[in-house]
Amino acid sequence: MKKQNQISIVGLIATVVLGTGIALAGSSGSVEAGGPAVFAIAAILAYAINWIVFVPSYLARTEAYFDLTGSLTYISLIVVSVLAADDVDARALIVAAAVIIWALRLGSFLFRRVKRDGGDGRFDWIKTNFLRFFMTWSLQALWVLLTLAAALAVITAEDREDVDVFMIVGMAVWLLGFAIEVVADRQKSVFRSNPANEGRFITSGIWAWSRHPNYFGEITLWVGIAITAIPVLSGWRWLVLISPVFVIVLLTRISGIPMLERRGEKRWGDDPEFRSYTDNTSVLIPRPPRQS
Repeated sequence: MKKQNQISIVGLIATVVLGTGIALAGSSGSVEAGGPAVFAIAAILAYAINWIVFVPSYLARTEAYFDLTGSLTYISLIVVSVLAADDVDARALIVAAAVIIWALRLGSFLFRRVKRDGGDGRFDWIKTNFLRFFMTWSLQALWVLLTLAAALAVITAEDREDVDVFMIVGMAVWLLGFAIEVVADRQKSVFRSNPANEGRFITSGIWAWSRHPNYFGEITLWVGIAITAIPVLSGWRWLVLISPVFVIVLLTRISGIPMLERRGEKRWGDDPEFRSYTDNTSVLIPRPPRQS
């Protein structure tokens, strides 16, 4: 227990340090609101929201509002940044709308899933320990800030840019990613709602082309936001392009695909059908399955 608490403390410090770093980088070239940079205000708000909601969540030992708070944080940062920034242009408004649409859709989807399943098994060993649970909420704040970095750079930029090829291409990429994520989530929800599929894994629809198409859509839409941000970046603000890099690393190396792949192996690893599916289907990028 002592070692776990030490790890949690180190993780907590790391989340605050990294958040401070990206806040400083993004604040270079950011418009100000009565003195502080709007980008910095958004960064502080990300932690404040999650730390506030953590208190009743820990007291009730529940993760029910974790994903919903994540979506609320995304939306709050975008709305506050738009309201605080002066002379918001078309690029900023379109990016803001795209993020809000994504956050509302994904947040409501995840909240319904947790309510339907009665909880999230990932939190069973976390929510009973103050430091571990607090670090998890702090990580969510950092997650939101890093993911939103490019979008916040667009909204808070001192130097505005007219609609150009970067914006057109970027938003087209965002739309593609969003559509893939929505379709993948919908197909899996329909699959799981059928009692005949209890204990089975999905291999139909877009899931026949990728084992994790929802994550591919997620990565793609944030790459689109980053492309849209390129014309307004300069100096230290180039560091906000960590946004899609962070999403890619997180989903492909840390908490997304690796966790689900291990869970799948544990549950269906001895199933010949599962072996055939994993051997012939792309892990992430959708493509026709290989013929066995």
